[in-house]
Amino acid sequence: MTPTSASPTRSPDMSASISASVAASVAVLRAEARLFRREPASLFWVVAFPLLLLVLVGLVPSNRAEGSAPEGARIIDLYVPVIVLLGLIMAGIQSMPPVLTSYREQGILRRMSTTPVRPVSLLASQVIVHGVASLAAGMLAIALGRLLYGVALPANIPGYTVTLVLVALGALVMGALIAALSRTAKACTAAATIIFFPLIFTAGVYVPVQAMPETMRRIVEFTPFGAASQALDQASSGAWPSLPHLTVVLAWTVILAGASARWFRWE
Repeated sequence: MTPTSASPTRSPDMSASISASVAASVAVLRAEARLFRREPASLFWVVAFPLLLLVLVGLVPSNRAEGSAPEGARIIDLYVPVIVLLGLIMAGIQSMPPVLTSYREQGILRRMSTTPVRPVSLLASQVIVHGVASLAAGMLAIALGRLLYGVALPANIPGYTVTLVLVALGALVMGALIAALSRTAKACTAAATIIFFPLIFTAGVYVPVQAMPETMRRIVEFTPFGAASQALDQASSGAWPSLPHLTVVLAWTVILAGASARWFRWE
């Protein structure tokens, strides 16, 4: 008797189905990227607004004065990482959640389930588009701070990058959780607006985290953006971001991702 091979083979139908799903996902990503570029409000708040705020902060002479911040630094030096975080917050909290909620409210996600495109492809596309836009805005803020005000570039690029990617994921999964818990787009916008102001406070928009009183700073460091602000500041000065700060950011990201996956509904 001739032994027969038991190794599994992929059927042509299965390969064709996977190829169609990948092609459909890529098409969705391209479509969402085009829609994002055509949305002036999203482009302004995610990209232009943080840069405009950086310019305005730098125009105040006292913010450019040596020794205006702790340890002899300048206020403007501390604000560049803050502006980077602001772009991430705008993308994850203000821009992405209403889009997801409106798609679900209008039944778009439900209708997609009957096509080769799965709703998760749309969710992934939103995360990618907003993530890339906010990270690009962060790079522009760093470059603008250097060109206009002589802010030093991050001395520890790997540490800065790791922190930035972690906090970007955290902001986006937080936005997904807001969308998951909101029944309508209006409710989502209201919830995002309420959450937005405490988040930008902990990120240091009103007062840089490094310039806060010690007790307040210790409390803020347990929040995702407060810990990220400290980690980015450490990486900017050449040190590796401290493990406690990275752990706080990672823990928040994991918790928020699990909660959004648990409660998000496609219809």
